[in-house]
Amino acid sequence: MEQEREISMSASSPTGIVDVPSSHPVDETVERLRHILQANGVTLFAFIDHSGEAAKVGLKMRPTKLLIFGSPKAGTPLMLAAPSSAIDLPLKILIWEDAQGKSWVTYNSPDYVQRRHGIASELRQNIAVIESLAAKAAE
Repeated sequence: MEQEREISMSASSPTGIVDVPSSHPVDETVERLRHILQANGVTLFAFIDHSGEAAKVGLKMRPTKLLIFGSPKAGTPLMLAAPSSAIDLPLKILIWEDAQGKSWVTYNSPDYVQRRHGIASELRQNIAVIESLAAKAAE
């Protein structure tokens, strides 16, 4: 049975995953995030509709959509300082629906990504924006 998680993952969480409950259905949350990214000049590199792709092959999946986005100006210094960080960049936000029909905004904690790749603390700000983007999309 799937368990609901509220912003339960802390920076010290071994998984580094943060879940934020959304006040909107998945598609509306996706559109909110798209508009926020565009308004802030952040490039949306890819959009993956996991549930839509599942439906194409006859499988049923609750709405699950991934947005991959970022800014080369912010991400490149991280990848230069810690090349392994390219596995976690560009940034990603997963917007999904749980078994109870509640929508969630999920992302990797900037603190986790920083620790995982040994990124200098002064570069953390380059990925910390994900926290406010997720919060704004979910509100």
